[in-house]
Amino acid sequence: MSDDHILETRALTKEFKGFVAVSKVDLKVKRGSIHALIGPNGAGKTTCFNLLTKFLTPTSGQILFDGHDITAETPVHIARRGVIRSFQISSVFPHLTVLENVRVALQRQMESSFQFWRSESTLKRLNPLAIELLREVDLEKYADLTAVELSYGRKRALEIATTLAMAPKLMLLDEPTQGMGLEDVDRIRQLIKKVAASRTVLMVEHNMSVVSSIADTITVLQRGATLAEGPYEVVSKNPAVIEAYMGSANTELQGAH
Repeated sequence: MSDDHILETRALTKEFKGFVAVSKVDLKVKRGSIHALIGPNGAGKTTCFNLLTKFLTPTSGQILFDGHDITAETPVHIARRGVIRSFQISSVFPHLTVLENVRVALQRQMESSFQFWRSESTLKRLNPLAIELLREVDLEKYADLTAVELSYGRKRALEIATTLAMAPKLMLLDEPTQGMGLEDVDRIRQLIKKVAASRTVLMVEHNMSVVSSIADTITVLQRGATLAEGPYEVVSKNPAVIEAYMGSANTELQGAH
């Protein structure tokens, strides 16, 4: 595994009772880059994410992270190595404040990681770091609001803050702009670009305007296999990719800039 690649898969494969969901995928993610996984519905993108975080066990193939073979490791061990995932559906605690949500994520850094009965004064020492993370995602002024009061786009920003609190070496973002209006999409696009300045991001994303504007490398999956890979300018002109994105999706692919 090359030192400039933080993640690599070798012939990664997942079968479900004879159906091949992911087929011999070779993925290489460079350190400090934004790498996007795209493809039509059913292409195997989310299954890939589930394999990388070991929510699913590969049928065959290898996963290497930061120089270590993690194929047989548990989800907990992989998270401890710094592979942290956010999900398609916002997963914050709705009735905790914005600050408390980030503080819960920071508790994993403490020896008493899941001792939620710890005294308020003990937890308050995490506040400066929590505020710093909220500042990074432009949510500092919403610190005292409950999460349920946030707009959908800001809830996703909060989720990114809680992901950052887990000290990720590799952030896996699953459809970060799904279901958003244009204003929220642009906010999250800028946010991903900002937090990726000192981290590595692997994202599944349908919105081609987002992918084309921030991704350094794009891997296109179709029917579980790699169809194409490269920068947007190259991938978007690939005849096989254009065919895979027929109709309205094709128009979107060509008109993303």
